[in-house]
Amino acid sequence: MARRALIEREKRRASLTARHFERRAELKRLIAAPATSPEERADAVRQLASLPRDSSPSRRRSRDMVDGRPRGALTRFGLSRVRFRQMAHEGQLPGIRKASW
Repeated sequence: MARRALIEREKRRASLTARHFERRAELKRLIAAPATSPEERADAVRQLASLPRDSSPSRRRSRDMVDGRPRGALTRFGLSRVRFRQMAHEGQLPGIRKASW
């Protein structure tokens, strides 16, 4: 189980990312456009840098939805490898069977 503070920090980052998504996309589009003047581009870069650091999607960490484990998270299931194996053995994941060959 991850510390409660780390899970809450991740939730805060998720909300910041959602809140600033449109503005970040607009500024990045403006920076990447070849028709943008150098002054406008520099201004857009400054505005992008002034947004909260945690609003960047790359600062988010994929975690286990059940206990918040940060490492070994399988994005397809939203579980860590440890929790996935445990739930699969208990038959709690429909359609998942242990392989044997």
